[in-house]
Amino acid sequence: MFIDEAKINVKAGDGGAGCASFRREAYVPKGGPDGGDGGAGGDVVLEADGTLSTLIDYHYKRHFKAQRGTHGKGSAKDGAYGDDLVLKVPKGTLVRDAESGEVVGDLTRDGQRLIVARGGGGGRGNRHFVTSTRRAPTFAELGEPGEERWIELELKLLADAALVGLPSVGKSSLIARMSAARPKIADYPFTTLVPNLGVVASGERSFVVADIPGLIEGASEGAGLGHAFLRHIERTALILHVVDLSGGYEGRDPLRDIEIIDAELAAHATELAARPRIIVGNKADVESAAGNSVRVADWCAERELRYFAVSAVTGEGIGPLVRAVGEAVHEIRSMAEQVESPEFEAEFIHLPGRDRGVSIERSVDGGWDVSGTGVERLVIKTDMNNEEAVAHLQRRLQKMGIENRLSAAGARDGDTVHIGPVSFEFEAHSGDGDERG
Repeated sequence: MFIDEAKINVKAGDGGAGCASFRREAYVPKGGPDGGDGGAGGDVVLEADGTLSTLIDYHYKRHFKAQRGTHGKGSAKDGAYGDDLVLKVPKGTLVRDAESGEVVGDLTRDGQRLIVARGGGGGRGNRHFVTSTRRAPTFAELGEPGEERWIELELKLLADAALVGLPSVGKSSLIARMSAARPKIADYPFTTLVPNLGVVASGERSFVVADIPGLIEGASEGAGLGHAFLRHIERTALILHVVDLSGGYEGRDPLRDIEIIDAELAAHATELAARPRIIVGNKADVESAAGNSVRVADWCAERELRYFAVSAVTGEGIGPLVRAVGEAVHEIRSMAEQVESPEFEAEFIHLPGRDRGVSIERSVDGGWDVSGTGVERLVIKTDMNNEEAVAHLQRRLQKMGIENRLSAAGARDGDTVHIGPVSFEFEAHSGDGDERG
């Protein structure tokens, strides 16, 4: 089954909690803190796999979760890191954040990787909180929750050339004649319900051609099948525009057909109108095709477009067409290689940096919302049931200037301050007091 769209939920592993413990050895009556750190949770990673051609694996299963990190232990034993969860997707998969619609990444090369959910950091054990005045800290950090999000996967076929045209112009017959592909072929509209790929040999070169299901007028607006498959034309370097020289069932005009498809391509994506293309007149073996072929040839000559009259049934003109497409694809590939960076690591991982900024805004309940990755992580990793841990958090927030910024924004004693999942009662201090939570 060909599936080119999927929406899935990915959850990275939670970080393990740090340990609060003390050395307990014979003849060491006052052993110091030796709590180990928690292990970080595993990431959820998408990896492009050139052997895949569909997103069917994500059609029935929608939720994916990476392994969590384990908790730290005494004797300075750190917890193990959670294993990453690697999800294989076809080359050409575009990844979007389902909530914002933002493009997260585009996996176009075999082995390319993209982190879509980062594992939570492990909490630090109590041995990290020893100071000159605090020799025996009784608290440790909790693990950080792993990221969770819904993402949309959209597959856009990676082909060198795409066969486009109205229904029943013979695209499936043409790809079968040009390559080893064996698509379903019948004499009625919309026989092709999914794109077909074929590898075509042209001398010592080869290229991949895609048979895109028939487009109709209004396809760019969702009419017919075109709306579902127009995306697969976007990545192709060369467009092979196929028209029916015989006139088809209703005596269609091939020049009018060309105008319809050109308009739909341009309406879907402006740059498609300027994409290199070759006009292919099919069914040249039909007796009534000669006159239409002359008209199409003259029309192409006026616009300096290459034109080939062929017959997918008899094989007439297929050889010259294949050689021309092979040369054009080779030229386009060579130009693209000069533009692209030659350095590519198969294990490349896209990892956006964390936002360290802090923002303070009025909340809907009249209190204050303090947001920012850094400050929220501090709160999440604090054990609110441990008074010493809470006091440590309050000092960290003061050093970050959160109290001063709240006062400057207009916060008054008694106001509610929300930071991540925790709410505090604001109390301004002139010295080194704490904000009580």
